[in-house]
Formats: sequence, structure tokens, C-alpha cells
Amino acid sequence: MLNAVWLLLLGVGIITAAVNGNIEVVTEAALTAAGNAVTICLDLIGVMALWLGIMRIAEKGGLIRLLARLLQPMTRRFFPDIPDNHPALGAIILNLSANMLGLGNAATPFGMKAMQEMQLLNGGCNTASSAMCTFLAFNTSCITLVPATIIGIRVSLGSSDPVAIVGPCIFATAVAMTVALSLDWWLRTHSPWRERS
Repeated sequence: MLNAVWLLLLGVGIITAAVNGNIEVVTEAALTAAGNAVTICLDLIGVMALWLGIMRIAEKGGLIRLLARLLQPMTRRFFPDIPDNHPALGAIILNLSANMLGLGNAATPFGMKAMQEMQLLNGGCNTASSAMCTFLAFNTSCITLVPATIIGIRVSLGSSDPVAIVGPCIFATAVAMTVALSLDWWLRTHSPWRERS
């Protein structure tokens, strides 16, 4: 669906430029945007490498196991179907930690690992378990305390105050997470479509 939307936007833009006799603007804009994308990606490599390295050190140094123990009351409450010390809990915590630091790209492998581990617990069923749905709600709406990627982009584009986004980002993501987890809870407990045991 998203591909169709992008295709429609590109098609309308090209046709509009052609009708107005400005077709060269499309080529110029495409080349400029491609060059800017490469520059921004190169600027972000340092930020991503730093935080991915910190996450790897935390994982290898046992900090993740310690975090899992400290966050066990929260994970027990939100993921009661996952056994204690299961690898899925460690992957969930790594994913949420990366998301809290605004590192969506770093969070993706941990999210995939968490889903794989939860699918093993799901017994190969084709329907997502409650834990998988709750994790998806967390993953897509997780509060972002340090939007490192956004700050990195703002720095690379010469922002005079690159960290000005932190406060609004914390507020917006906190509201999003509250709404997502509230809906997840309601759908699991009160929805007419919930699983019947």
C-alpha cells in the first residue's frame, strides 16, 4: 500500500512538472536529494556506531542481565506468558533500551530476535500471542528519552539548537506509549474480539 502511495506522489509530481514545463526541476531535485541523503547517512555513522557499540558492550558485559533482573517486575506485568530468564526478555529489554535512546535502526535486530523467541513460545501458531502484541505496542510507541538519531540529523544539517527536540520528543512519545499500552490492555481484557479460553 505504501509503495502505491509513493508511486502516486512521484507520478503526480512528474506530471505536474511536465505540464508546467519544468521537467528539469524533477531531475535536479532527485539528484540533490540523493546527494543530501548520502551526506546525512555518513554523518549518522558515527552516532550509530557509538550507540551500537555501547549496546554491544552492555550485552556482553552482563548489564542486560542486570537490567532484566531490575526490570523483571515490569516485564512480569506486561509479559506474564514469558518464563523468567527466557532469551525473549533480554531481547525485549535491548530493543526497548535502543528505542529509548532514539536508535530505531539499532533496535530492529533486537526486536526481530524477541519476536523469534516469542514465536518459539507460541508453538508455531500462525496467530500472534498476547506477548507478541504487547511487545509490538511497546516497540512502535516506546518513549524516547534521548532522540540520538534526530539530534544527529539536526547537527549534520547545521541546527543552532539540535537538542531543542528532546522535550517535545519525550512528551509526544510518552503520550503515544500510554495510548498504545492502554489500547493493548483494553483489547486483551475487555474487547469483544479478545481470545476466549
